[in-house]
Amino acid sequence: MPNDASKRSLNVIVFPGVQNLPHFAAEQQNFYTRRKLQIDLTLTHSSLEQREGLAKSTYQIAHAAIDNAVAMVDVAGEDIEIVIGLDMAFNKLVSAPHLRTYEDLRGKVLGVDAPDTAFALVAFEMLRRNGLNSGDYEILPVGATSYRLDALKSGKIDFSMLNLPFNLFAKQAGLHFLDDPFQIIGPYQSMGGFINRKWGASSETILIDYLSAYIEGVRWVLTPANRKAATALLSERMSLTHDVAALCLEQICDPVLGFRPDAALDIPGMEKVLSLRANFRGLQDHPPIGKYYGGQFYQRALTSLQQ
Repeated sequence: MPNDASKRSLNVIVFPGVQNLPHFAAEQQNFYTRRKLQIDLTLTHSSLEQREGLAKSTYQIAHAAIDNAVAMVDVAGEDIEIVIGLDMAFNKLVSAPHLRTYEDLRGKVLGVDAPDTAFALVAFEMLRRNGLNSGDYEILPVGATSYRLDALKSGKIDFSMLNLPFNLFAKQAGLHFLDDPFQIIGPYQSMGGFINRKWGASSETILIDYLSAYIEGVRWVLTPANRKAATALLSERMSLTHDVAALCLEQICDPVLGFRPDAALDIPGMEKVLSLRANFRGLQDHPPIGKYYGGQFYQRALTSLQQ
């Protein structure tokens, strides 16, 4: 995107996936432009690349599984704050065609983005609840979802967590949907946005404008009258067939499992994130949500949209 001196620029790093539809909508509907924002969106290859980029201030805002923000605070000691949510995740536990049960996964290779964050921890918990503990399977870091899908199709890994639209591609390729995380662990705050607190404190105006535009993007996506246009937009921006984009929109607009209205953080889902991370670290309890999320920027963005 060419630089426009009249606009305020933000570098935002995200994973590929349908969770970027609010960004696409905010761009197309001029929600960013109306606030004189120029958003440079970078697709990350892995959570490690994303976290390092945010820590070094290469990027001002990251959108990813919220557990990445928790890990940056608790493991890396970074001063990170979650500023907005989005969804409960559209993940499925996907396996090679011949692996039909949890017992079939014993001794097999689980592909993950990184072994210490987010959906890897969800997979570990699903496996534990179905009789497979650490050591009963191998773990191989592969990177973002598209790379894990490729690794599944090539046989480099045997099973993995895949989100939209990649789990639909997996199904088309004949891979097996083994389980749905929501049915096993319940509410789980998946995607969200997070920042360096120091940057947020010194850049309140641009951050609130950004969040306001992003929330408008979510509202546009979830408006029933926009379903056809949203499907076309997703199809265009992610090079999806119309049918695949339409299937994605059905899940995105689901009132329980889809995008939450105004991308609000789900408190029970956030509690689950913290609980899984505490279990992973061998802790009896977890810190309060307020350690990671204050909500002040989000509330001010909502207020600005009422004016």
